Amino acid sequence: MSREYFTNQILNVKKEVLRMGEMVEEIIDSAVVSLKTQDLDLAKKVIGDDKEINQLELEIEKECMMIITLQQPLASDLRTIASALKIITDLERMADNAVNIANITLDIGKEPFIKTLVDIPNMAKIAQEMLKLSLEAFVNEDLELAEKAAMMDEKVDILYDTVLNDVLDIIIEKKEFTKQGTKLLFAGRYLERIADHSTNICERIIYMISGKLKHIN
Repeated sequence: MSREYFTNQILNVKKEVLRMGEMVEEIIDSAVVSLKTQDLDLAKKVIGDDKEINQLELEIEKECMMIITLQQPLASDLRTIASALKIITDLERMADNAVNIANITLDIGKEPFIKTLVDIPNMAKIAQEMLKLSLEAFVNEDLELAEKAAMMDEKVDILYDTVLNDVLDIIIEKKEFTKQGTKLLFAGRYLERIADHSTNICERIIYMISGKLKHIN
């Protein structure tokens, strides 16, 4: 098979990873919106949409394995394929965390919030931006952009610490808020994990481009 054909296969894998990433970005946004607005129908949609993301992950994995099996990729191409396989795993786990947030929406239902949700949506906004930038870095093989996206993880961690402290203060003062407070802490934790997965993606991109593994944060 020609080099041009092989290059097109790699480009197609990148496009599919980008498509999966955009779906994950959307499902994260929907999950957090469902929580903030207590939209139970939207939460249920998030749970249903996750199945489509899981299916796409399997399709991309199959395509990558076929490229490896039927061709003889160069070292740089092999790094791209290996990185794509790692990235879709992180994307799938990010979607799972979005589903976890949607389930929290369903658990809380229409119960009044014990605190105004400000920091959790802000965490989501940064985590989504991290994902968007990391995907752009993957497609364009942009080392600096990958590093920039990864460094945003610290902002998410700081916001989670704020959520943690605020909710704990409320629970200590009013024990009856413990159940919902715990759920909100989990929601924050899931967003922190989503940001961590974006950082993982950035690390794989750096490896894909440079051939060097670099642990960030």
